[in-house]
Amino acid sequence: MITEYINAALSRAKYELIDDEEPYYGEVPELEGVWSTGKTLEQCRHNLAEVIDGWLVVKLKRGLPIPPIGEYKVEELKKLEVSG
Repeated sequence: MITEYINAALSRAKYELIDDEEPYYGEVPELEGVWSTGKTLEQCRHNLAEVIDGWLVVKLKRGLPIPPIGEYKVEELKKLEVSG
């Protein structure tokens, strides 16, 4: 579920070239504060995936809402049951 959410977020990312030693800049407009840079587009995209992952951890840990990305949602589990 989290991998699908991250991939959906990456599919909505916007990239541009900036005047910097890491000239590739990427952000996901739907996710406030989620952005990254990289020396290549591939590195920027990889870094952006890591930022999204960390952003999700912080949101979940603090009990903050996570906006859906298309059909994908990440919600805090209230109770986990294991049977067997």
